[in-house]
Amino acid sequence: MPHRSEPTLVTPAVLRDWPLPDPSGGKNARGSILVIGGSTETLGAVLLAAQAAMRAGAGKLQVATVASLAPFAAQALPEALVRALPETDGGAIDVAAADAVRDLAEGADAVLIGPGMADQEATRAFGERLLPHLTGPLALDALGLACVTADDSCLHHLGGRVVLTPNPTELGYALHASEEEIARDPGGCALTLADRTRAVVGLGGATSWIAGPDGRIWQDESGTAGLGVSGSGDVRAGITGGLLARGADPAQAAVWAAYLHGRAGERLASSIGPQGFLARELPGEVPGALAEVVP
Repeated sequence: MPHRSEPTLVTPAVLRDWPLPDPSGGKNARGSILVIGGSTETLGAVLLAAQAAMRAGAGKLQVATVASLAPFAAQALPEALVRALPETDGGAIDVAAADAVRDLAEGADAVLIGPGMADQEATRAFGERLLPHLTGPLALDALGLACVTADDSCLHHLGGRVVLTPNPTELGYALHASEEEIARDPGGCALTLADRTRAVVGLGGATSWIAGPDGRIWQDESGTAGLGVSGSGDVRAGITGGLLARGADPAQAAVWAAYLHGRAGERLASSIGPQGFLARELPGEVPGALAEVVP
């Protein structure tokens, strides 16, 4: 375990001293993001993550989801190239999809795997087949962490070019720890997973904790209770992936994503009310939140 530093409180001043890569230039200069996820019951998670990635400044969008719903994804995301993937009888992404999407994954500037994925066994098999061929940057969200839960060394070949975006329950699964253990020391648990996986961990929750494998840790208090709504985590994962595509390093992408996600919620709370806004409304607030930090 690396030495645990004192947490850095994330503020606009901290972010201004850690500027994101310049988004100027054409769409190729701003990076391509590939979002892999969904099932026949959870296409919405992919759409939320994909929209958030673009709102965070990625230049090109590619989406890979189950074949039966790929036409609907293409219609909902006119900005995207959409790849139809083989699916299981239960409507989840099949292990054979790893071969079907490998060319897109290897060519993308960043890959996000996990939003809306179903069937833990199939998802784990998919990851075990695809991940060895990737070089990063990579973000893993939700069930995309199934490979990590099974083998916390499975990302070591990526040399730290990874962000994991679990919620507290998913962090517990990955560490094989109880909810009580996570609640007692969420930052320390995030740091433990970062050390084991050699990846940055961006833990969501009322307080966000971002931990690096080098022992650095950040604490983000932005956001409101209204962010505790279905799809909110998919938006945060998408922001993370979009910032990786733009060229942010993993720790920077995770820290900025935590703040932008929280600030987007605060902006909605001020215009709509503290409760009742929808995850689909969050991506549209991200450019304004960015402009507040860097006009």
